[in-house]
This record gives sequence, structure tokens and C-alpha cells, in this order.
Amino acid sequence: MSKRTHAVLTRPVDTVTRPRGTRFLVNYRTEAAILLAIVLIELGVGAMTPQALTRGNFADLAQAAAPLVIMSVGELLVVITGGIDLSVGSVFSLTGMVTALAMAYGLDGVSSTLCGLGVGAIFGIVNGVLVTFAGLAPFVVTLITYATAGSLAFIVTDGHSMPVPNQNYYLLNSGTLIPGVTNFLLYCVVITGTTEFVLRKVVAGRWLYAVGSSSEASRLLGIPVQKTRLSTYVVCSLLASFASVLSLSYISNAEATAGSSLMLQAIAAVVIGGASLFGGTGSAIGAALGALMITVIQNGVNLIGINSFWQGSVTGLVILIAVLIDRVGKARH
Repeated sequence: MSKRTHAVLTRPVDTVTRPRGTRFLVNYRTEAAILLAIVLIELGVGAMTPQALTRGNFADLAQAAAPLVIMSVGELLVVITGGIDLSVGSVFSLTGMVTALAMAYGLDGVSSTLCGLGVGAIFGIVNGVLVTFAGLAPFVVTLITYATAGSLAFIVTDGHSMPVPNQNYYLLNSGTLIPGVTNFLLYCVVITGTTEFVLRKVVAGRWLYAVGSSSEASRLLGIPVQKTRLSTYVVCSLLASFASVLSLSYISNAEATAGSSLMLQAIAAVVIGGASLFGGTGSAIGAALGALMITVIQNGVNLIGINSFWQGSVTGLVILIAVLIDRVGKARH
């Protein structure tokens, strides 16, 4: 097979022949639609309760969305390759408990954070190895590790919550490595931007789309399919762990159930952001905006005074609409 054919098959088709300006609009039309929907939702909520449009509420929205944004970007990488990771919520919970426990035993903030990230590395490797080398279904593997990490989150501290004894640990989330930019915003921008750049501009990122579109064709082209898939599970779990330590830095208390709802939210954010659960499509910007939309919906439900039990139903309706719009769009193409 020629080098030209290899190049075409290992990058999104929209970037092959279109002019740059048109190419940008086409590639990010889904993201633009999501951003518009977020603005309309926020304006609608603001019309009912002016508090929604205050600077304080926008700051709260950004803070609440940050961990989910980071986790969703990691989930996206697995989904692009045609897989799924159901364990991210449990890894989030276990990471927080391990990090807080490490500090309780006298480790400093950096060492404790590395212990927490180690949780993500271990579970990512286990998921990746069982999926790629043992040939087990991603759903089954990550369902097992979801249950395992979830139970370990209770076992390590006997189910008790763990306060953070390090008084300076809040700086991980609320400090300012760059003057004027709070750390949690910096992390979201850097992680989302770097991931999007890798997916669009780096050959290894294009491999993810190729593997998700056809693993057999990718193998024939010489793409290291197994290593590519393994790396996505490792990065996904690491980002789930990083989201956890970021949340722990803000809340200063670890709970064994902290990530119980985040797995579904992360997958929902990826789907809302335009990715297909069958693999081969998706963008980091779309996943980040999907996470932000979910947070905006939850915030709006709370501000309007709707019973919080309706949050899941509203989010599910948004996912259904996003999937239907995506299906209609693809049918027209």
C-alpha cells in the first residue's frame, strides 16, 4: 500500500482536500453547536434566576466541571479506539482515598499525589493488558476493575471518609502557576489542548482514529494496534486519577463514593461531544464541552429549584438528542 494511502487512512477524512478555513468549520461544527447550546441553556436559566449569570456562578461552574473535563478527555481516547472504560469512576474514588491515606501516614503532598496517580497507572495497565493482549472484551474487563476499585475504595479506610491533613494541598487546585490563571483552569486547557493537538497533528494520534475505524486494516498498515490501545487505557486511568487528586485538593476530604456517578457522566460527555461509541470519531474539545454542558445542566437544575433526582433524566434526554442529531447528520452525508 502506498504512503499516500497510508496517510489518508490514518487521519480524519475532512482534513484531506478542503481549504483550511472551510476545513476548520467542518471539523468543529459539532463543537460549535455544543457551545451554542451551552450559551442558550445558561441564558435560559438566567432568565428564570439572575444568579446563573453572575461571576460567582461562572467560577463555580468552572470549578465543578474541571474534574469531569479531565476525566472525559481520557475516556475519549479509549472510545476513539472502539473501546470503553467503565472503571474511571471507581479509580477516581480509590485514588482520592489512597492519596488522603498516604498524607495521613506522613507523606508530603507530592509523594501522596504520586501514590494516587500510581493507582491510575496500575488499573490502566491491567485494563489495557487484558483488553489488548488477553483479547477480552473492554466492557467485561473494565466492569471487573470498576467493581474491584470500588470495593478497594471502601477497604483501604474501612469505609470512613479521609480528611486531607496537608494544609497546603489546596494549592494544587487553587494555586496559580501562571499569574491570573487558577491551576484547575490551566490543567483543563493544557490537557484538552494537548490532546486535541496530538489527535489532529501527531501521527500517533491519528493511529487512534485508524484503530477505531478498522483494527485489521490498521494492522495491515503496520500500525501497532495493541500498543496503541494499551496506551489509551493507561492515559485514561491516569487522567481519572489526576481528576481525583484535583478534586481532593479542592474539597480537602476523600469519600469512597466520590466517583460513583462520574463514570456515566464521562461517557455521556464523550457522546454529547460528538464521539461514536463504535470508535473512529471524536475530539478532545468536544468531550470537554460535553462535560461542561452536563455541569451547566446540573447547575441549572439546582438554581431553578427542580428536584435533584431529575438531573439524571435531563442528562439522559440531552444524550438522546445528541445521538439522534449525530445519526441524522451522518445519514445526510
